Amino acid sequence: MFRAIQFAILSLFCATTFAVQTVVIKGSDFVNSVTGDRLQLLGVAYQPGGSSGYNPASGVDPLSDGGVCLRDAALMQRLGVNAIRVYNVDPDLNHDMCASIFNAVGIYMLIDVNSPLAGESIDRSAPGTSYDSSYLNRTFAVVEAFKSYPNTLLFFAGNEVINDLPTSGTVPPYMRAVTRDLKNYIAKHSTRSIPVGYSAADFRETLLDSWNYMQCTTTGDDTDPSRVDLFALNSYSWCGDSSYQTSGYDVLTADFSNTSVPVFFSEYGCNKPSPRIFTEVPVLYGPLMTPVLSGGLVYEFSQETSNFGLVTINSNGSAQLLSDYDSLQKQFNTLNVTMLQGLKAGNTTVVAPKCSSSLITTQGFSTNFTIPAVPPGAQDLINNGISPAPVGKLVTVSSTKVTQTVQQSNGQVMSGLAITPLADDQSNNPSGASPSTTTTSSAPAATTSKKSGAGSVRSSLSVLLGVVTIAAFYSSFI
Repeated sequence: MFRAIQFAILSLFCATTFAVQTVVIKGSDFVNSVTGDRLQLLGVAYQPGGSSGYNPASGVDPLSDGGVCLRDAALMQRLGVNAIRVYNVDPDLNHDMCASIFNAVGIYMLIDVNSPLAGESIDRSAPGTSYDSSYLNRTFAVVEAFKSYPNTLLFFAGNEVINDLPTSGTVPPYMRAVTRDLKNYIAKHSTRSIPVGYSAADFRETLLDSWNYMQCTTTGDDTDPSRVDLFALNSYSWCGDSSYQTSGYDVLTADFSNTSVPVFFSEYGCNKPSPRIFTEVPVLYGPLMTPVLSGGLVYEFSQETSNFGLVTINSNGSAQLLSDYDSLQKQFNTLNVTMLQGLKAGNTTVVAPKCSSSLITTQGFSTNFTIPAVPPGAQDLINNGISPAPVGKLVTVSSTKVTQTVQQSNGQVMSGLAITPLADDQSNNPSGASPSTTTTSSAPAATTSKKSGAGSVRSSLSVLLGVVTIAAFYSSFI
């Protein structure tokens, strides 16, 4: 009997595995599938080594080394982010530990299905030559590798593939085709619907046409699988101590005010002048923009040659925070997270526009909404699944303490840096903690996106104490 009680206790621990809640899309909002609260993205781009550092032959990618992810997750949790964008992943590697670590600290993952390598992305100069079954097999493999993690928020079908006037005439139909194929594959082979979208260049001549082309429906409703579930843009128009009007944020907000899908910044954070002061943060998450946009992701976490980093990562695994990390943390800590993440979704009944040439205003931008047919052999992949298919699953995160040396921006070594696993119904948010110029013994307790989170923890502990009491009672008879 006592062994049975012991098993019940262990089962309870397993049942209270820390995890974020999956996110769904309702109209133009990201919505927590359990609470019904709208989700605002406070994220960072995450590609240690940069795009040129992606090398499948190396046996590593940004989400394959648990020790590295633990270090970076602790710093991100402390910073206050709730999402990362990962551009280049190898679907053949195991990502269970990294996905589980980010899940434990309440951080969602936005995954690009493409890579910079030939055959692993659409060639914008000749899209028809790269859209084939081999390419789609690779994108489906990324879906298989990440579909089972609850913190996989979405997949990007493309990133800045339309980046000038010439590409705007040929690429758009292929972006809709890839979106269709990914959504159809997910519908057949995933236990939950995972959104698919497009990340656009902030090329003003084609930006709104790209949005209208990708969000419109050819079927008259949102069942059209070639229609994106979300639209994002890489925006660097706010530089230094700018303003809502000077940066053009007011124009962007007005332009997207009638969007039928969530819109957010998939990259932001102009780095000239330097150091950055991130005065756009209170505006992006303030009353002028949150009714329309769903937040954004700062470019980028690690310092690369382009000089956008928040953290310098050294070859021996040690790291040092940069002043931009401190500045961003200070701005995040000014936000009213309870108000920001506690709003109920409001834009849930927005109707998608019907695809028509009248939506396109730029001469030369494609008005062809008859998208390419599925390449030979690819429909079998969609129907039957790829083989062999990668399998991902959450695993136990038993180690929480960071072992690498991490320095604050002033050079002082951070002591006791660790992640703080959150309860089931929580995602990470700014905590209001002091900036990184002070020491820390652990990651500060994060503000949660569900008001009942603490109650859930107390409830779980109460049940656990009850089980322990019962166990003690029965053990007295053994």
